[in-house]
Amino acid sequence: MNKKDLKDFLDEKAALYEQPKFIGTDPIQIPHQFSGKEDREIAGFLTATIAWGNRKSIINNATQMMQLMEQEPYNFVMHHQEQDLKSLNHFVHRTFNGTDFGTFIRGLRHIYNNYAGMEAIFKSNAETKSLQTAIHTFKKHFFEIEHLKRSQKHVSDPLKKSAAKRINMFLRWMIRSDGKNVDFGLWDSLSPAQLSCPLDVHSGRVARQLGLLKRKQNDATAVAELDKALRKLDPQDPVKYDFALFGMSAFEKNSF
Repeated sequence: MNKKDLKDFLDEKAALYEQPKFIGTDPIQIPHQFSGKEDREIAGFLTATIAWGNRKSIINNATQMMQLMEQEPYNFVMHHQEQDLKSLNHFVHRTFNGTDFGTFIRGLRHIYNNYAGMEAIFKSNAETKSLQTAIHTFKKHFFEIEHLKRSQKHVSDPLKKSAAKRINMFLRWMIRSDGKNVDFGLWDSLSPAQLSCPLDVHSGRVARQLGLLKRKQNDATAVAELDKALRKLDPQDPVKYDFALFGMSAFEKNSF
């Protein structure tokens, strides 16, 4: 396909999959259960943090996370006592356990108390066309609290060559909005043009088949390569094509 045909094809696929019905099959349904900005931020961040593996398991375990926070994630983060965190001890999603969960609750309170929230950190450290350095800074601030080193692996760092799929997905949720009510558009101080595609084995496979990506590893270098290709197709909203790449992989298995 030439560039115009490829753009038309991906625009059509993105429009097909970026629909409210997509919410019911995706972990984004968890923050959609809330209406407050901070509730959605926290629900989205925690859900994205455990978003690897089977999607049904992700959704079930993220639902359990919200229940353990009494369906009031922001209130729980800001007003919990140490004894309240004991109820999280039995939680487990793959390698993310109750100790990590408690650390993340403390880390989030630290961010809201000392940095005016997650959006403020990303806004202050954003580059014109990238939030990858801002992810690094966010992680640094997040783990200024006392924590076990093991918990650090659950926030990826693009400056350490990670594709940072889960936090890039979280940023897509928070920043993008085109009126279809899938992504939230909560962080209007940042632009969709700054976002990077949440690259994983699924989106990467389709991107390579379409000639958008040549690098074999799914790492930070591959993210930059894919970003460059997608920004040529739509410089203002390149990550809308995440819906196309993921949708073709998940729902068109005979073709991709």
